[in-house]
Amino acid sequence: MPLGPLKPSPLVEQAAEHLRGRIAAGDWPVGSRLPAETALAASLGVGRSTVREALRSLAGAGLVQARQGAGVFVIAIEPSEDWAAALRRAAVTDVYEVRMVVEVEAARMAAHRRTDEDVTALTEALAGRRGAADAGDAAFVDADIALHAVVVAAAHNPVLTALFTEFVPALRQGLIDMLELLDLRSADPNHGDEGHALLVEAVARGDADTAGRTLREELEQTLARLTSMR
Repeated sequence: MPLGPLKPSPLVEQAAEHLRGRIAAGDWPVGSRLPAETALAASLGVGRSTVREALRSLAGAGLVQARQGAGVFVIAIEPSEDWAAALRRAAVTDVYEVRMVVEVEAARMAAHRRTDEDVTALTEALAGRRGAADAGDAAFVDADIALHAVVVAAAHNPVLTALFTEFVPALRQGLIDMLELLDLRSADPNHGDEGHALLVEAVARGDADTAGRTLREELEQTLARLTSMR
């Protein structure tokens, strides 16, 4: 499969696509070394910097790996699935189990690390959740998630915050469906308020044990409901 010259723009994306196609076609089997940057650049009709960026893109997709002093080698013919895509395909109960592990520890950390600004944000988020009691299920879930996001943010760990943010799209629709299917808010529009108030109070006063226990109990109840819908 000849490479052929590329059109002017976007060069990096085109170069990466051409190289990906060669790998998928078996021109460069797993374990083989790619031609040098200069050879690839000449074949594609682009500069070495464009080839270098294209190879970085392929490395990020899990297709190639640079080995110092040896070159760039093919390590897979299919791109690896990214974390966000994996979460979108996962069952909401599986995502929720991981969320519990992450968020309970985040709540404990938040109790130790919260600032006055965090306490204010928690109080406002709890008020926002209560204010959404008269809204529809989607708005209520959004307000609930916003409160949990503030708890995680109060842990002051950017990796935890980023991880929780990744969970949100996979969780949101499952929680909305749960509220609608089980009709949990018909008798209590502000479903779960007591537990969330206890969580906020525990974090605010620096009680890590109570914060972790309260959140775990709340999340376990929700997981049980999600599991019952399967």
